[in-house]
Amino acid sequence: MPRIIIYTLLILTLLAILPPVVIAQVRSKPGPNPPINLIQDMDLQAKFKAQSKNDLFADDRSQRVQVAGTVARGEANLDEHLNKGVAGGQWVTTTPATLPMTRELLERGQGRFNIYCSPCHGYSGMGNGTVNQRALELVANADGPVNGTVWVAAKSLHDATVTIQPIGQLFNTVTNGVRNMAGYQSQIPVADRWAIVAYVKALQRSQDAKLADVPADKRGGL
Repeated sequence: MPRIIIYTLLILTLLAILPPVVIAQVRSKPGPNPPINLIQDMDLQAKFKAQSKNDLFADDRSQRVQVAGTVARGEANLDEHLNKGVAGGQWVTTTPATLPMTRELLERGQGRFNIYCSPCHGYSGMGNGTVNQRALELVANADGPVNGTVWVAAKSLHDATVTIQPIGQLFNTVTNGVRNMAGYQSQIPVADRWAIVAYVKALQRSQDAKLADVPADKRGGL
C-alpha cells in the first residue's frame, strides 16, 4: 500500500477520534459553562420559564393557579382513623386496618423511634435521652436562661398521664406535637408514625405488664 494512503488513513483516524475525546474531557471536568449535550432535547425543550408571559391564556400568565376544588391523587385524607387517629369523634384504640399490629410493624416502629424519639425520650422511653440529659446539665450549670431559652425536660412515656392515652391520641401527638414538642408530620410518613406509636404502646406494656396479660399457655407454669 502506498505510504501516502497510510498517512492519510492515520490522519483521518486521529481526526475521527479527536471530537469524542474533547467532548469527554469537557463533560468530565466542572466549569462555568453548561456541558456539551449531544442530544439537545433537554436544553432546547419547549417550556415557559417562571413568571413569563403566555399568550394562550387571557390573563397572559404561564403559571396557572390550581383548579378550585381539586385534590391531588392520594392526598384526599378521607380516612380519619389513618390520618388523624380519630373515629366517630373519639381517639381510636387500635391501629388502622391497613396497618395491623404485627411484629414487622413493631420492629419498624422501634427503628423509627430510635431515630426520631430516643434523643429526647431515651431508648427506654424514660425521658433520659442524651439530648435531654445534656440540656438539663447546661441549664443546671447556667446562672440563668441559656442564650435566652429554657429547657423543658422530655416527658417519660411511662408516666401515668401518657400510658392512659389511647393510641390515636399518641398518633396525634407525634403528628402535630404537644406543648413544647414539635410535630413530625412533615418528617415521618403516616405509616411510620403509626409504627412508632404502636411501639410506644409495646414499650409501655413492657414496664407495666400483668400476669393476666400473658396467655395461659405462655406463662411457663407460673
